[in-house]
Amino acid sequence: MKEDNKSIIREAFTLSVPVATGFLPLGAAFGILMHSIGYNWMWSAFFSLVAFAGSIQYLSISFLTSAFNPINAFLVSLMVNARHLFYGISLMDKYKDSGKYKNFLIFGMCDETFSITSSLEIADRKKRDKMNFYITLFDYSYWVAGSAIGGLIAGGVKFNTMGMDFALTALFVVLFLEQMLKKKNRIPGLTGLAASILSLMVFGSGNMIIPAMIIILVVFFFGGDRLCS
Repeated sequence: MKEDNKSIIREAFTLSVPVATGFLPLGAAFGILMHSIGYNWMWSAFFSLVAFAGSIQYLSISFLTSAFNPINAFLVSLMVNARHLFYGISLMDKYKDSGKYKNFLIFGMCDETFSITSSLEIADRKKRDKMNFYITLFDYSYWVAGSAIGGLIAGGVKFNTMGMDFALTALFVVLFLEQMLKKKNRIPGLTGLAASILSLMVFGSGNMIIPAMIIILVVFFFGGDRLCS
């Protein structure tokens, strides 16, 4: 049994490695930015431990350096992370009987973790729950560790951080391409891409996420079986 658990951990770690290549430098960039406004590495790590919100953590830096406006912060956070509502809907069946892992799986959900766990095909439910848990835990740990490392090195090392935030975009592209290697994922993937491009053209880069998600949800609700077959 212990050996089986070790193999699950090894497999989960292998699947999470691409996320580490994005989360460690991106988390470090967050830690560096937090240090630049006067918060040391402990605050950066603590923020990531309790929030784990990626892009919102970056936006929160502007909230911390501007006039206190909780309503604006709430609305911006809701808009940016509204896509997680759709993640939750699509994973209801997978996560509903996860037992002791369920709360952490919900808390630790992010784009990259969703990309990996949503495509797992494991018949044994206990093994799948453990795999989902360890993947989520590894991804969460990478972000927290990156935040702490960035805060630690910020005081002693000076370097140009321009472009570091592109690591997240690059990671999304890699995960998308990896999913597209599977034939059954190609039509759904291209559907999502088309919906995103259409929303970008109509609503602009600042307001495209929710319309794109709605289009994708409607398309798959009415034609999901045909698209995924």
